[in-house]
Amino acid sequence: MLGCAGIAWRRTLPAFADSRQAEVVAVASRDPGKAARFAERFGCDAVTGYERLLDRPDVEAVYLPLPTGLHAEWCERALRAGKHVLAEKPLATTAEEAGHLARLAGERGLVLRENRMFAHHTQHETVAKLLADGTLGELRVFSSTMAFPPLPATDVRYRPELGGGALLDAGYYPIQAALLLVPGELEVLGAALHRDPASGVDVRGSVLLGTSDGVTAQLTFGFEHSYRSSYELWGSQGRLTLERAFTPPQDWRPVLHMRWQDRAEDLTLSPCHQFLAAIDAFAAAVRVPDPQQEREHLRTAVRGAELVDAVRAQNRNRE
Repeated sequence: MLGCAGIAWRRTLPAFADSRQAEVVAVASRDPGKAARFAERFGCDAVTGYERLLDRPDVEAVYLPLPTGLHAEWCERALRAGKHVLAEKPLATTAEEAGHLARLAGERGLVLRENRMFAHHTQHETVAKLLADGTLGELRVFSSTMAFPPLPATDVRYRPELGGGALLDAGYYPIQAALLLVPGELEVLGAALHRDPASGVDVRGSVLLGTSDGVTAQLTFGFEHSYRSSYELWGSQGRLTLERAFTPPQDWRPVLHMRWQDRAEDLTLSPCHQFLAAIDAFAAAVRVPDPQQEREHLRTAVRGAELVDAVRAQNRNRE
């Protein structure tokens, strides 16, 4: 692991510890004390400096939870060192960076994955199947929200030079959910971002996406809200709502709320440990490569980055 981030301490490294498919052998930090703290808890080596970890021959793959603004540089360094990479979302801050990394991974025959952990939760497979089966009729509108209360002022997500801002962080989830569930090619029709004057980063926003056949995706996100993590699919015959869509606890039993003109049904699903599922899927991809699957994963990562670029451009036009 490169970098001792909070998400790694709370969620990802405990999931690695539960996995039978991957073993954490070393944790690197520029701060020896941080590396030692992680290493003691998770039973691995502490390494001072990211380059020293990339030089180790016993490291097969790298998990990279560094701030978003550092992803492009250290993903590239890891790939050039011959390591497979699981990078925290988003893969990069721009489509140009994401495309470069995707090409480099392909050229070197290495697995590069964006840690799109929510997409590994089985609840979304169920939703996609219900949609494909026509349970809601034809999809008309997708709406999604990911937002939470203000972060501590020292949080890296308030630092523009480190890729901070709500669009790249909270906004990632509804954008990727739209790519996952809305058929057709999505384009940005409108966008509005509100910037914090003190930090200079966007702290909330709304986006309208659309397809050529008239399906729209209405997305909201931010750091200045009461917590919500949800999406709704509204079809010609019915609608489906899912709360706790993106960050459910591993023991959470999701409930799909479905409503039609003359009836209602709530479908309770089984829990799923999405962090563990994402790690095991990454390990499986490394051991039994499927080039087509990897190209599709990276195509989605790049497409998400293209939409982020387009949101920024739309917002600049408004300003």
